[in-house]
Amino acid sequence: MEWQQEQARVNHVVNKINRQIEKLTKGSNRVKADASEIRKTFWNDVTVNFDEADDIAETYTSIKQQAELLAERERSERQFSVAEKTLERLRNSPYFGRIDFSEDGEPAADAIYLGIASFRDEDKDQFLIYDWRAPISSLYYDFIPGPAEYETPSGLIAGEITLKRQFIIRAAELTGMFDTGLTIGDQLLIEVLGNHADTQMKTIVATIQKEQNQIIRNEKSKLLIVKGVAGSGKTSAALQRVAYLLYRHRGTLNPENILLFSPNPLFNSYVSSVLPELGEENMEQTTYQEYVNSRMNHDLQGEDVYTQMEYLLADCDDPDYDDRVKSIRFKSSLDFKEMIDEYIGSLANEGLVFKDLNFRKQTLISKEQIYQYFYSFDCGMSIPNRVELLKAKLLRELRKAMQLEVEQEWVEEELQYLEKEDYLEAFKHLQKKQRFSEDSFDDFERERQLLAQSIVKKRFRPLFAQVKRLKFIDILAVYNRLFRHDVPGGIKVPEQWPAICSMTIKKLEAAREISYEDTTAFLYLQDKIEGKKSNTAIRHIFIDEAQDYSPFQFAFLKDQFPYSKMTLLGDLNQAIYANATDSISILAADIDGDDAQETIVLNRTYRSTKEIVEFTSEIIDAVNIEPFNRHGRKPVLTVVRSFDELFHSMTNTIQTLLQLGHKTIAVICKTVDESRQAYQSLDGIEKRLIEKGTSGYDQGVLVIPAYLAKGIEFDAVIMYDSSSYKRERERKLLYTACTRAMHELHIFSLEKISPLLEKVNEQRYTLVSKDQQ
Repeated sequence: MEWQQEQARVNHVVNKINRQIEKLTKGSNRVKADASEIRKTFWNDVTVNFDEADDIAETYTSIKQQAELLAERERSERQFSVAEKTLERLRNSPYFGRIDFSEDGEPAADAIYLGIASFRDEDKDQFLIYDWRAPISSLYYDFIPGPAEYETPSGLIAGEITLKRQFIIRAAELTGMFDTGLTIGDQLLIEVLGNHADTQMKTIVATIQKEQNQIIRNEKSKLLIVKGVAGSGKTSAALQRVAYLLYRHRGTLNPENILLFSPNPLFNSYVSSVLPELGEENMEQTTYQEYVNSRMNHDLQGEDVYTQMEYLLADCDDPDYDDRVKSIRFKSSLDFKEMIDEYIGSLANEGLVFKDLNFRKQTLISKEQIYQYFYSFDCGMSIPNRVELLKAKLLRELRKAMQLEVEQEWVEEELQYLEKEDYLEAFKHLQKKQRFSEDSFDDFERERQLLAQSIVKKRFRPLFAQVKRLKFIDILAVYNRLFRHDVPGGIKVPEQWPAICSMTIKKLEAAREISYEDTTAFLYLQDKIEGKKSNTAIRHIFIDEAQDYSPFQFAFLKDQFPYSKMTLLGDLNQAIYANATDSISILAADIDGDDAQETIVLNRTYRSTKEIVEFTSEIIDAVNIEPFNRHGRKPVLTVVRSFDELFHSMTNTIQTLLQLGHKTIAVICKTVDESRQAYQSLDGIEKRLIEKGTSGYDQGVLVIPAYLAKGIEFDAVIMYDSSSYKRERERKLLYTACTRAMHELHIFSLEKISPLLEKVNEQRYTLVSKDQQ
């Protein structure tokens, strides 16, 4: 009986939605027609007259009014489009939950239905569906039936939940209905989690857990730290937090005010559909690598994090290998930042390095002169303020030099090769300024002077631009001097510091190349000298895979975005980079105030089957990871005797997985070289190679390095030659790769099992050895 009643309500709501879609379509078509007509007749409907000053003002006003009218129609067109898309999604599945809530003092309970957006019955002026972000909707996520309360802008509302019900609705048909005392019942989670992985993250507002709801609705904390195990839903909760903030602060917060730092470009594509599905525009997205690249001087070559990772994973005989590892760790620390701060303080009195300003292979202003200019200014002023004074002085000196250059022979030579059009232009310019008269005898000389000035000005333009962009400061040389400088007292440096200095200087001078571990420090030094402005437009920063950021990188980002609240999402068990420390805790120590920060821990994982979670947990000896009760096959560990056997077995496994209906299958390799080898050797399989520049992918078989698979999930994962994971510092990379699997995990190993898997209980996996076959 209740099922029929609920289906009848679905039908009623969908009918209302269909009627609203019809109205919107008519309005949308009308606005589109208006906008199209305005574009066609734009210049027919404006007055254009430039004869007199009043006419020009009238022309400007006329064009402005017509442009504003067109902009208003285009804005309405976009609003209609967004509303139509939202209603289309509601028509398929109007809501996912219901709570019956009676407010204290009220005689009867109201039935509250929750969906991805609000929908109002205009005839009766009542909500048929409440947006999952509405204040009252928090009852669904935070309470079981019984006493409950929720916050509103006007205060706390208390009452009682008498019913909590969950729905599965597909194509406007009720296919599942559960009454539950839990936040989200296992039946609904099993239905959602048992589906196949997709090339883009799913919107799962129907399955938000209580602890995830805390993440989404937190508005007080300047720093929100989410420590979540692999597959715990921290990323999806963060994206829904973005949607909530945009809903809660509509009109004062825009997507342009929110910035997401993601682990790689592929991840950006993976999460790009979440906010549009919730009716919001995507926020700004970047990676830390892309951000620092945008700040880097274009005549310098900067190593990227993936190249650094490949170097560290390679089995190389580089004698500098151990020193490089120590260098990465020290340059990632706050001790190194403190060293740079001390160094910057010393630059107030001496040590800045400048470049000559050259013109036609001649030095106009030498670097020694620039040095004297700079240090002649009051040393009590900040370095950036003195740089501004220096820039102004150099621009004045260039203007003087430009005037002197007009009389040089090279200018006369260039005048001989000018076209008639150039002389005509000069004539018109002088005529406009009324420089010609019937009594003048020096018209030709004035014309020549004007052309000469034009030639010199054109040649000097790059030099002026160079000074305006502060390119007269040799930041790379200043950074280089840091490693020839005495270590300030109180700074702790590693024993290998002399070797680190030698290695850094050699690389900087040989190739003008900056190692990845030097990039943040270099940009930080540059900002402290040049005085870059902080970004005040960004009000919320989200950093995914935050455990891979160093303390110095966090300090740099705080400096770049001083007025931003930060949401950090991380898992120390997946800290795969050499600079990784418990940076999140270090950052938290700098935030003061009772409500200034909050840490939420997510120990329950939903991505993988219980069998996969139990296996992967033993790789890192984790006891606090709680698997969701969804069962599947045990991971399969296959030991092969040769590469031929490896590729033959992998090919058979892939074909079997495809036959089982798995849509996304990842062959995860340790390095890019292994990925290329696997890609070339998997004959007869349609596949795609994922590399560091890849920004998206389709369903099917993917071959991908482990560090690029971070944050993404696949139906099935095939680990390519796990025996290559030998060193202890590669343990978390192996764990991270294995935890990408939702339903099946197949691990291949050449000749012997990886030493990192030796302590895993043999009951946790199925062992297949080719020697036994």
